[in-house]
Amino acid sequence: MKKTFQVLSLVFFFCCSIILSLMIIGYSRIPNELSIQEYDLMSTGSAFVCKSLTEVSANASLNLTNQYVTSVKLFNIFPIKSAKVNVSERKYVVLGGNVFGIRLYTKGVVKIDEISTPAGKVSPGAQAGLKPGDMILSVNGKEITDNKTLSKIIASSGGKTLNFKIERNGKTSDIKFTPVLSSSSYKGGLWIRDSTAGIGTMTYYDKDTGIFAGLGHAVCDVDTGEIMPLSGGDAVQAEVMGCYKGTGSTPGELCGVFSGSSLGELYVNGSTGIFGKLDKTPDNSGKIIPIATPSEVKTGPAQIISTVDENGPKYYEIEIKKIYTGAADNRNLIIKVTDEALKEKTGGIVQGMSGSPIIQNGMLVGAVTHVFVDNAAEGYGIFAQNMVETQASLENSLKLKNAG
Repeated sequence: MKKTFQVLSLVFFFCCSIILSLMIIGYSRIPNELSIQEYDLMSTGSAFVCKSLTEVSANASLNLTNQYVTSVKLFNIFPIKSAKVNVSERKYVVLGGNVFGIRLYTKGVVKIDEISTPAGKVSPGAQAGLKPGDMILSVNGKEITDNKTLSKIIASSGGKTLNFKIERNGKTSDIKFTPVLSSSSYKGGLWIRDSTAGIGTMTYYDKDTGIFAGLGHAVCDVDTGEIMPLSGGDAVQAEVMGCYKGTGSTPGELCGVFSGSSLGELYVNGSTGIFGKLDKTPDNSGKIIPIATPSEVKTGPAQIISTVDENGPKYYEIEIKKIYTGAADNRNLIIKVTDEALKEKTGGIVQGMSGSPIIQNGMLVGAVTHVFVDNAAEGYGIFAQNMVETQASLENSLKLKNAG
């Protein structure tokens, strides 16, 4: 009997220790204030349950439709803490699906090479502390607008140290850069791509602000894979003239041409896509649709809207095979093209379709981003919510800029 009591005491002590540890973990990790989207499910972990306690007044300055206090309990039994929950308003946008031309201008260093000299290989860029993605703003006070200007300054430097003003992660700084003599000329070993152009698909635009989103992924340098730092650019009207069908391990590609004037200015080239502002919102606006939260996206049938010929945007059937809520920004979904007409025409997903809206249950759930190299019928997609969050950051930046 005594032994049984000791065993039970140890079990009880062990269980209490686990419960206490979980309560401490929950208290320390669950924030005092939570933010969720309208109709989204609040999740704090399978062991922790939230219960609404008190409704409080909405805070108009935060653009909230609801705000309340919730009690967080372990296994819905042991109280841990209270937390304020801010519920954001449901976002509505105008559906895209049309192709547009992209013109990007950049002063970003794409690659830093070594240079052969009589003393061996030297990397002036690395010695100066330059990194891929740095933007060269000026050299010795002269503004750098293109590759040709930079190369000319370095070649005529006579080996003297140059004063570079650069921008990195939004901050400017000055560095010393010393060219080296290779053969009969001075070189810097800096590989810079100052512009690029192509076509993509617009995912949506905001009728109230004119902000538009497309691609669902960044425009990267074709040789290095690095995101091209944006110093300017615009979106222009474009038309699809044909399509190279994807076969085997070779992805297909839409054949498009720029067909008109500028649609708007580009401001962001980032991991969630290309973002800019339309010069004016179209008079014949497309369908207005709600943005789905990640928890509302389900595996199963869905549709994409793509332009793959001269007939403009059309709906095509797909299947959402897998969902990765904690994945990288633009690889949240695995999708499969099931529409026979689209597979016959393009082989599946092709270059130029990036940004095609993904529709499920009457909501915009995401956008097409990548095609699988070994299977053109399948590819990745990004959550629409991730793109909306980038849009919100852009809108805040533009407000601060205009206020200043």
